[in-house]
Parts: sequence; structure tokens; C-alpha cells
Amino acid sequence: MAALIAVSSAAAGADAPSSPYIQRLRWQAQLQTLNADLLSHDSATAVLQALCDRRDPSAPRIRARHVTVADDPDQAAAVRRELGAAANATVKHRRVELTCGPVVLSRADNWYLPDRLTAAMNETLDSTDTPFGVVARPLRFQRRTLSARLLFEPLPAGWEAQAPARFEAPVAPPPEVLQHRAVLQTPDGRPFSLLIETYSDQVLAP
Repeated sequence: MAALIAVSSAAAGADAPSSPYIQRLRWQAQLQTLNADLLSHDSATAVLQALCDRRDPSAPRIRARHVTVADDPDQAAAVRRELGAAANATVKHRRVELTCGPVVLSRADNWYLPDRLTAAMNETLDSTDTPFGVVARPLRFQRRTLSARLLFEPLPAGWEAQAPARFEAPVAPPPEVLQHRAVLQTPDGRPFSLLIETYSDQVLAP
């Protein structure tokens, strides 16, 4: 990260603000920062809320907009194994779009064990657009990241050793730029949720 900031600062003094290379550097730094923030925080919602607040202090709270999804028995069985649940344990699947105002920042698939939540938590998840991380906050959960994958690389590996002119071709981010797979667990190590979070290009500043 230090090398990226140093190179970015030097390039910013030599190139116009509209330079495609400068834009690539900015997006690279933004993705690295977001990825690091997600890896170092237990709540992805809190990370997105901080991002939303930085863009607009008057922005509303992050909301979880429900997306209808069909049940998948095979996926439920895999989740039970991942979470160490009994073969007959109920698994719920909640797919949402996490929004900052009208902007979709991420899409999340959440398979969770309702028996490991309180009745009030389950009611809130079923009937409101409150994000899962906010609802489950009283559990003081911890996040265990299983994988973190960049879906967009503005600059390839080894870019810092090459001439900036090699990266002056314009580039546009794809609709999805980052994906995390994680388990949420209580402080005593008891897991209750498996997440796949896919972050949209809207997490990148223009």
C-alpha cells in the first residue's frame, strides 16, 4: 500500500487529473483500502456505512433490500456442514442488496441458522430491511473470512516496476469488483451465518 501511495503521489504531480493511469491508481487504492477494511472489521455493514458517510454525511443508514430467491436443498445441506449444524437444522437464505440511498454497494447471500438467533432478531430479519449485521450486533459476533477475491484489477501484478505509459489505455470497472466469503460466529466460536458478499462498482469513487 505504501508503494502505491508513493507512486500515486508522484504520478499525480506529473500527469493531468484525467489521466487513465491516475484513475487506475485511484481505483487500485480504493479496492485495496476496502478489502483491508473488510478483513479487519467484523461487520461489513459498518464498513459500508462508513463509506456512505464519507461520501455524504447526510446520507441515510445502509438498508438491506430483499431479493426473492428460491430455496436450494443442496446449498442448505452444505451450509449445515460448514456451520456444524445438525442435519435437520433449519437454514434460512436471505439475499439482499445493501444500499446507500439509491446506490447499490453490494449484494449479499446470507445462509443462517435461525435457532441460533433470538426470536426478535428473526422477526426483524423477516419483516424489515435492516441489515443482518445490525440485527445480530447484540451477539457480539466475530467475522472469519474464508476467501477474499478481487474481481477487478485496475493495474496488473508488477505494475509498479513498469513505465506509467503502459497503463494509459482507459479502463472501465466491471459491475462487480470484489467478493468475500465469510462465516459469522459468536465469541465462543459457535458459527451461525455463512455469507457471500459481492461488491459493486459503486464502491469506487468516480
